[in-house]
Amino acid sequence: MDRSQAEQVTNGNGFIAALDQSGGSTPKALKLYGIDEDAYSGEAEMFDLIHQMRTRIIKSPAFTGDKIVGAILFEMTMDREIDGIPSAKYLWEKRSVVPFLKVDKGLEEASDGVKLMKPMPDLDTLLDRALAHGVFGTKMRSVIDAASESGIAANVAQQFEVGRQILAKGLVPIIEPEVTISISDKAEAEDILVDQITQHLDGLSGDAKVMLKLTLPDMANRYASLVDHPRVMRVVALSGGYSRDDANAKLARNRGVIASFSRALTEGLSAGQGDAEFDATLAATIDSIYEASISG
Repeated sequence: MDRSQAEQVTNGNGFIAALDQSGGSTPKALKLYGIDEDAYSGEAEMFDLIHQMRTRIIKSPAFTGDKIVGAILFEMTMDREIDGIPSAKYLWEKRSVVPFLKVDKGLEEASDGVKLMKPMPDLDTLLDRALAHGVFGTKMRSVIDAASESGIAANVAQQFEVGRQILAKGLVPIIEPEVTISISDKAEAEDILVDQITQHLDGLSGDAKVMLKLTLPDMANRYASLVDHPRVMRVVALSGGYSRDDANAKLARNRGVIASFSRALTEGLSAGQGDAEFDATLAATIDSIYEASISG
């Protein structure tokens, strides 16, 4: 583990940018960016366009380690270059932003109130490639759609099982069991989730540490015990469909939790903007998410 990266992730002021839209979510991300599906043909062109968008964001003057602790990349982004430099290496060496990699392969069908992660049979190979690229940690998402004790227990158990595989490679896993913001029993689901995560954190061996990426809670500081847990390097929050203003307001009420926003980060950016407008819009967004992250 790179000690300077670990220090920045653990104690750095700022937030983690989520630039990890994958095959299923890329068309939506491009549409919000002003590029409709009829503007490209096939996956190759689609991923070329999303890489151009991500490159533009990463190279923007405000996108630096001063306010952005780390960035989560999609596998195809890791495999590509920015100005002739591999993307993860560019992030750290040119922008002082710690690189993470999304490793999950999407979700299973809903069962028992949750959507578990699909199997990852090639995970070890992917983790080896990530290490070769200088990646610090990983991210993997599953979903909670109901306050189901057994469903949430299975969800968290799967996250930690894969997390231990990632830890064994020397990478830091971001455990992300996302609670859907629109469910009626969201607060109850969050109570169950905290209990389940705590049990698994207590069971980690040696000096292992993980990160947690969680939905902004209904009750402010519901995750305080997780923020303070000795096995947790950092707790970050996803925007989960809240508008950026709502997400920032909720985030600011949660001590020790920083943002890891995706759609809320790119809100207001457009392919049609000139560089000055694009950079100014992104800088204002980064400032607002940064302020919410450090005020909690």
